[in-house]
Amino acid sequence: MAIFPFPYIAALHIIFVVTWFAGLFYIVRLFIYHREADKKPEPERSILINHFKGAEKRLWYGITWPSMIGVYIFGFWLYYDIYNFNFPGWLSIKLAFIFGLTLYHLQCGLILKHFQKGNMKYSSFKLRLWNEVATLFLVAIVFIVVLKDQGNWLWGIVGLAIFTILLLMGIYVYRKKREKIEQDIEKK
Repeated sequence: MAIFPFPYIAALHIIFVVTWFAGLFYIVRLFIYHREADKKPEPERSILINHFKGAEKRLWYGITWPSMIGVYIFGFWLYYDIYNFNFPGWLSIKLAFIFGLTLYHLQCGLILKHFQKGNMKYSSFKLRLWNEVATLFLVAIVFIVVLKDQGNWLWGIVGLAIFTILLLMGIYVYRKKREKIEQDIEKK
C-alpha cells in the first residue's frame, strides 16, 4: 500500500497546478502595473514602484516557484504510480507543453530580475500579450489531459490556433479601446 493514496496525490498536484497558474497570471499583471507606474509623476511613481517590486518578489518566491516545484513533485509521483514512467502518447505531448510552460516561467523570472533593477524594456502592451501565453498553455494542457487519446490531434491544433487568433483579436480590440480612452483623457 502506498504511503499516500492516489486521490491525495492527485488533489495536491491539482492544487499546485492552480496556484502555479495563478502565480504566472498575476506576476505578469504586476509587471504591467509596474511598467505603467513608471509613467506616473513623483512621488506617486516611487511609491508604486517600491510597492510593485515587493509584491512581485513575494508572489514569485512565496507562491509561483514553490507551486511549480509542487507540480513537478506530485505530477511525477502520480505518473510513476499510474504508468511507472511508461508514458502514453498523450502524456508525452502534455509533458512537452509543461516543458514550454517551464520555459515561460523562467522567462518571467528574467523579466522580474530586470524590473527589480529598474530596467523595464517591455511595453505594457507587450506584457499584456506575454500574459496571454500562459492562457494558451493552460487551454492546451487541460484539453490534452481531459481528452487524452479520444480525439484527433490535428483538430486539437486547429482549435488551439483558432483560440489563439480570437485571443489576439480580443487583445487588439482592447488596445484600440484603451488608446481611444487615453486620447479622450488627454484632450480634456
